[in-house]
Amino acid sequence: METSPTRRQSRPDRDPAPSRRETHRGTIVSVRGSVVDVRFEHGLPPIYTLLHAKDGAVAIEVLAQLDEHRVRGIALTPTQGLARGMAVEDSGGTLEAPVGRAVLSRMFDVFGNVIDREPPLTSAQWRSVHQSPPPLGRRSTKSEIFETGIKVIDVLAPLERGGKAGLFGGAGVGKTVLLTEMIHNMIGRQQGVSIFCGIGERCREGEELYRDMKEAGVLPNMVMVFGQMDEPPGSRFRVGHVALTMAEYFRDDERRDVLLLMDNIFRFIQAGSEVSGLMGQMPSRLGYQPTMGTELSGLEERIANTDAGAITSLQAVYVPADDFTDPAAVHTFSHLSASIVLSRKRASEGLYPAIDPLQSSSKMATPGIVGERHYALAREIRSTLAQYAELKDIIAMLGLEQLSPEDRKVVARARRLERFLTQPFFTTEQFTGLEGKLVSLEDALDGCERILRDEFQDYPESALYMIGGVEEAVARGNPKPPAPKEAPDAPQPDAS
Repeated sequence: METSPTRRQSRPDRDPAPSRRETHRGTIVSVRGSVVDVRFEHGLPPIYTLLHAKDGAVAIEVLAQLDEHRVRGIALTPTQGLARGMAVEDSGGTLEAPVGRAVLSRMFDVFGNVIDREPPLTSAQWRSVHQSPPPLGRRSTKSEIFETGIKVIDVLAPLERGGKAGLFGGAGVGKTVLLTEMIHNMIGRQQGVSIFCGIGERCREGEELYRDMKEAGVLPNMVMVFGQMDEPPGSRFRVGHVALTMAEYFRDDERRDVLLLMDNIFRFIQAGSEVSGLMGQMPSRLGYQPTMGTELSGLEERIANTDAGAITSLQAVYVPADDFTDPAAVHTFSHLSASIVLSRKRASEGLYPAIDPLQSSSKMATPGIVGERHYALAREIRSTLAQYAELKDIIAMLGLEQLSPEDRKVVARARRLERFLTQPFFTTEQFTGLEGKLVSLEDALDGCERILRDEFQDYPESALYMIGGVEEAVARGNPKPPAPKEAPDAPQPDAS
């Protein structure tokens, strides 16, 4: 857009706010990167107030009151051209996001400006991005499964409707691809609204996602919000709150279910760390900000299942150096109802999605929620795969032939289960040449049960690789002919 990103005059559709307090003008006294100190002779603005400099071209959010006349803020836009002595206008309010049906099928930045080269919004309400989580009295206690159509997730780490699920993994193991596939699978089947929030991600990914969703015809019920990688840390830190404000409108005002997809929560923590360092706070463990737990909780606790509707959240979480003891990963784990861990080793073996079935977990995997059959099958699958993991060292040193017949059966089942739990994705058809598959939970459970009962022991392992339901393995090829039985050894003549 050609207009300034923060200029209020470019928003004729903004609702009047009669309760806004009296505004004042201040003067810049120092500029250090994205940190700006402003002096006000009268009327010190409260925390989170939005200030405007350079005729609205620069937006500054107040984060600290230094004394009775000075505040310190973080710029949400580049600060080129700012200088000491420049005038600053107190907006009288906080950062706001557009809400309402007008935002559907559109793409926004942190200020609520459209960035999809379409006409600007003609009608929308505007709400502060700083909202409180819903009180405990309004929260729903009902637990429901949220099917994704991806076998390994639905069977071993089922998601919760109105819950939070994290996709954990290092760089290049398929977090964004898995997130995009979930959008494709869910958005066509659910009647709610999907909101995608890109926090500190590449602009290429946003453009590709917008184009793919448009071609799939699911854009009318979707909203996209982006704070790109090249934007200041203040902008990346607030874009998640903008997306949440939009989600809360659809949940509370329109009483619709919302699917909120965030890529990437680690970038939110990273932006908070940059802001904390710029503000002069003493770093905590491994250089993270001392307020990381509070900041993450303020975002995560707003994602909730209430009596009006549910916000179901899927969050990609980058794990630095594949270290799951990193404070960013540890703090995020504590908020989630399901943790889906992606493995670099499985990705290198071509087992996609590269989800580690033994490290992934879900609080929904209990008999009272998923049912006795599903729970028992999931436990048996984990037990089989865990036994195979223990036997791998023996196989590597001595070979498969040295195992007992029972252990060999366990290995055969586990290898077939691993291949059955792979799945071709709709979003990767152009790269793999394989048609994407959507598998119901019942079909996935049925396939795993039949493999554990050795129905496919005579089929080659490749017959179960990259298929949907298990019936495709039957149609793909004939089972191997049974090995001929060895004739019993002839009795040896008595040497005596």
